[in-house]
Amino acid sequence: MTVPALELVDVRAGYGRIEILHGVSLTVPAGSVVALLGPNGVGKTTTLRAISGTLPVRSGHIRLDGRRVENRRPSTIAARGMVLVPEGRGIFPSLTVRDNLRVAHRSMPGDVAGSWDDWLGEITGIFPRLGERLEQQAGSLSGGEQQMLAVCRALVGSPKVVLFDELSMGLAPLVVAELFERVAALREAGRTIVLVEQYVTYALELADLCYVLAKGRVAWAGEPGELKHAPTAASYL
Repeated sequence: MTVPALELVDVRAGYGRIEILHGVSLTVPAGSVVALLGPNGVGKTTTLRAISGTLPVRSGHIRLDGRRVENRRPSTIAARGMVLVPEGRGIFPSLTVRDNLRVAHRSMPGDVAGSWDDWLGEITGIFPRLGERLEQQAGSLSGGEQQMLAVCRALVGSPKVVLFDELSMGLAPLVVAELFERVAALREAGRTIVLVEQYVTYALELADLCYVLAKGRVAWAGEPGELKHAPTAASYL
């Protein structure tokens, strides 16, 4: 039996006394793209934060390649091969593109990060536009280019699983289309991807599986093509 790249079993999490996730379970097969869908406030970002270690899990299990990682440090989870690209980008605007990437590379252990030259070549192959702007100050990049840089920073060490939280936030449709082309290239390169995305059409085109969340629970799960035949699930979008 193939071990999933990522698995959540009855995960509960929240903020202070408020529980947001009420027993979320989901399975992400290796090499797949899984979309977490649903309106604002249902727990999508909370789910990604719990997975990535930036929010404590109150109960339940999270397994990465069969190994439990709930409540581990984000750096430990990243070293094991899973990273989060958060909403808001989190780049250093006063540094050049090259220096932003170098800071990210130096933050990882050498055996995880690998060779700087090899990694930079791989990244600029996937995101050639950034390769043309290595000496440009990150704060002067367009919004789409800054998002590309945020994605590249997360890819240090060639993680197996990449979590995207609202990749398209605040970007024009043409830029969003280009970003999703790059995400598709990451999948072709063997990455496993979990998407929280407001552009449902793009998410459904790329996803192999969808989970629809409602009030902190999984309301529906299945393949994108099945969603239109599930009116109850579609009503949550």
